Amino acid sequence: MRKGYVSPSLMCVDLMNVQSDIEKLEKVGVDYFHVDMMDNHFVPNITLSTDFIKALKKISKTPLDIHMMIEHPEQTIPELTCCDENDIICIHYESTLHPQKVLASIRAMGVKAGIAINPATPVCVLEDILPDVDMVLCMTVNPGFAGQKLIQATLDKITRIRKLLNEKGYSEVLIEADGNVSFENAVKMHAAGADIYVAGTSSIFSKAGTLEENLEKFRKIIGE
Repeated sequence: MRKGYVSPSLMCVDLMNVQSDIEKLEKVGVDYFHVDMMDNHFVPNITLSTDFIKALKKISKTPLDIHMMIEHPEQTIPELTCCDENDIICIHYESTLHPQKVLASIRAMGVKAGIAINPATPVCVLEDILPDVDMVLCMTVNPGFAGQKLIQATLDKITRIRKLLNEKGYSEVLIEADGNVSFENAVKMHAAGADIYVAGTSSIFSKAGTLEENLEKFRKIIGE
């Protein structure tokens, strides 16, 4: 059975108590911190920045799962020299004219490279860049805002991505599910073939339980 990884979205922490919330997440033992970067161009929102990431690296040893929802990510990636081999920098396929070149530049920094595809992006765009990726992020909602409903068709998309990876000899490449990853939906995403789960207000940050209780419940869902 493939190991599942929990990556809490730092968009969901209390911005007035960021360090306290991060310390709580580290204490319960999450696998990654999911950092959403948005520029109000590629997606209609503005969120976390390179300065936030640099500050985060100073206080945390938890690997970062950096999701760049920005245009021309190649202009910003050189600022992320604080990242290391445990971190993932993920770009969107449509965000740059030359995604393969950008992915190669991330790996040249000694960092894992990820490619993200939107709900309307066909799986076939992955075929010629598989040698350059360590992770495929499958958006299960349209990017930009938390609190959206799961787009059901993306569950089949996760299955098709896993099939492509296995058939092409890249079974070690991880699949991340991002968007309305509730406890209920995580069950379906796990069955479809996801490996990393971006957990937010409908799961690990749910007020129905403590962080410890919610993480334990999530790990049971993803087979640990």
